[in-house]
Amino acid sequence: MAVDEPVRRGPIHLTLRMGAQIARPVPREVTDALLSAQVTMSAGERSGFQLSFDLSKRGLINTRLLPDGFFDPKTRVVLSTTIQGTTTVLMDGVLIRQEVGISNQPGQSTLTVTGEDLTVLMDLEERQGVPFPSMGPAARVSHIISRPEYARYGIVPQVMPELIRQMPVPTQRIDFQTGTDLAYITDLGKANGFVFYLDPGPTPGMSRAYWGPEVRLGTPQHALNVNMDALSNVDQLTFSFDGTAREEPQARVQFQATRVSQVLDVPEVSVFRPPLSQRPAPALKKKVLGGTAKKEGPESLAEILGKAMEVADAVSGSGQLDVTRYGYVLRPRELVGVRGAGITYDGRYYVKSVTHDLQRGSYTQNFTLAREGLIALENTVIP
Repeated sequence: MAVDEPVRRGPIHLTLRMGAQIARPVPREVTDALLSAQVTMSAGERSGFQLSFDLSKRGLINTRLLPDGFFDPKTRVVLSTTIQGTTTVLMDGVLIRQEVGISNQPGQSTLTVTGEDLTVLMDLEERQGVPFPSMGPAARVSHIISRPEYARYGIVPQVMPELIRQMPVPTQRIDFQTGTDLAYITDLGKANGFVFYLDPGPTPGMSRAYWGPEVRLGTPQHALNVNMDALSNVDQLTFSFDGTAREEPQARVQFQATRVSQVLDVPEVSVFRPPLSQRPAPALKKKVLGGTAKKEGPESLAEILGKAMEVADAVSGSGQLDVTRYGYVLRPRELVGVRGAGITYDGRYYVKSVTHDLQRGSYTQNFTLAREGLIALENTVIP
């Protein structure tokens, strides 16, 4: 099935795989007991999932699998959908919590398990004093993600070079890691205006660990239509414009040779994040970044650029759609068009997050959108 082929032409099959490290299809009894699945994927954040099962008194889950540790924390879970022969991996993660609800009413007892994507494995061990001599941020991130304990889970790094080159001289400074791998990678990303997330797939058991800028380019997904009678494919969209969301960061640096300090100009972030609107929201607040005077020029400039990019979005939107009515599966971390919301809020948006809700006979998605300002750049929204 092509990406643009409508979902409504065929059934949606859900496949659940589980295992200690290598996830395999679960027994038929587990699939039959699955009541619902929810997967949340966000730009620049850890993704999560929740599965709910029928816990019958004499069923396989209650009598054997649950006591044997089949649903214990750190068990790997791979959840995928198949539409017209094409498989899409929604989640590759591990369980971190289980809850059992026992009811006197027949058929009302449930097992609910909650988990997060495989980046949770990077947040389990504190590392102190790990040196990275002569390594810029991107090289450090690539080195961490490539460790064998992550590679064995099929995690492949995709690390972009930092926008402002930072190559510390060993005789002057050596960078050391403190905290978990995930915390250190995330902090390096924020200091450079980058995001870090895990993108499952393209095949079950594989994942792409992305560290780089948010990609706001490419062909938009099929438009979200609202308030357009029979052409509407979304029941409701809600938009908000936060005037205080954008800040103008300032940083002061000190040149070691002269001991003279200087305030750095704010870089123009539209060079790195192409605008999606005609009227970007102004930065009403100014914020001085602390500690930049002690850092080298490239580090300070990268930090101020990262802060400017982090708070660039002032307009947000949220809504819900039925996949069979919309006709497609809305994908996070890509662009999408909006029609029917009026001149002010129509146009292209970046899909910040998508929550998949799957039950028997139902597939809905909750989503959030973002952009930097008001009024579309183009007069029409395609496709």
